[in-house]
Amino acid sequence: MAGTDFEPDVKIRTREYRIGCVGAGMIMAECHLAAYAQAGFPVVAIASRTKASAEKVARRWNIPIVHDTPEQLIEDPNVEIVDLAFPPDQQPALIRHALKQPHIKAILAQKPLALSVEEAVRLRDEAARSGKILSVNQNMRYDQSIRVLKQIIDSGALGDIVFAQIDMHAIPHWQSFLAGYDRLTLANMSVHHLDVLRFLFGDPQEITTLTRKDPRTKFDHSDGITVSTLRFPSRVLAVSLEDVWSGPREQGYRDDQHINWRVDGTRGVAKGTIGWPTGVASTLTYASTETTGGEWVTPNWDTMWFPHAFIGVMEQLQHAVKTDTPPALSVADNVKTMALVEAGYRSMAEGRTVKLSEISID
Repeated sequence: MAGTDFEPDVKIRTREYRIGCVGAGMIMAECHLAAYAQAGFPVVAIASRTKASAEKVARRWNIPIVHDTPEQLIEDPNVEIVDLAFPPDQQPALIRHALKQPHIKAILAQKPLALSVEEAVRLRDEAARSGKILSVNQNMRYDQSIRVLKQIIDSGALGDIVFAQIDMHAIPHWQSFLAGYDRLTLANMSVHHLDVLRFLFGDPQEITTLTRKDPRTKFDHSDGITVSTLRFPSRVLAVSLEDVWSGPREQGYRDDQHINWRVDGTRGVAKGTIGWPTGVASTLTYASTETTGGEWVTPNWDTMWFPHAFIGVMEQLQHAVKTDTPPALSVADNVKTMALVEAGYRSMAEGRTVKLSEISID
């Protein structure tokens, strides 16, 4: 597979459904709406917890209607897709309100979908009964390096996968609402990496997770720095490491935040970086005895995880509505990621390896 054959970003197939956005924080203002403007997706309304915040974002992105409350936006018959960027303790109620509206065709929810896997299962089943599409914003699957990596793996260029790792030393922006929860890193940051490992290699058999608290995070939390080891039925062994401390951040200290990943196979190796911590494009390089003659090949692109991946997330949902097919980021699939997160927390709490079969999602 030549470097020119890759598709780091999605082709836009559908852009016709009217979007109502709920939330006016950083992720909505800097990622969702920036991506939608670039893609030409029609955003017709916005609402947030405070109307002033929604009005400010509406002016920036030329959104014509600002509703007083999220519920009023969901009830607006001009809205066909509800795009949620709301805390996970408040998101389920808004999802359920949208499922009741005859004019709503689909809902894009944030990850984590809910505060527990049991609540996620209930939302999955309620959405199925409603006949509406519920999709979850696992946007790292649309990071350019991860998309190209998936294409390389699927082509067979790396042979059978032996080992994989995601190695993060970076400081997330912890939203203020997280201070009210006990769960922190695994549910709100590691969930990206665990979901990507499922995307690449399927569902793991078991997970072992260790943690220690992060010295920088001021509010109480059960999990700060986390290390998870996953074993897959294919015998792939994978490690997901989230060092949210990543060194002192003081005047005169040179910042070295980064996220690296690597996948080793019997016929080749792919490795790369995620550009999010420093606001640059992600990268990938790979060598294969099958397709590159053992030489390292480095595909290039100019787009980034934030905000460009959010084009793919909304595009897959619009296309699912158009074609009456399941979305690529289905709620049924996301419940399996939620189960993996839950298994990680159980492993932390009980000090043992947890099999995914122990977490009921039927």
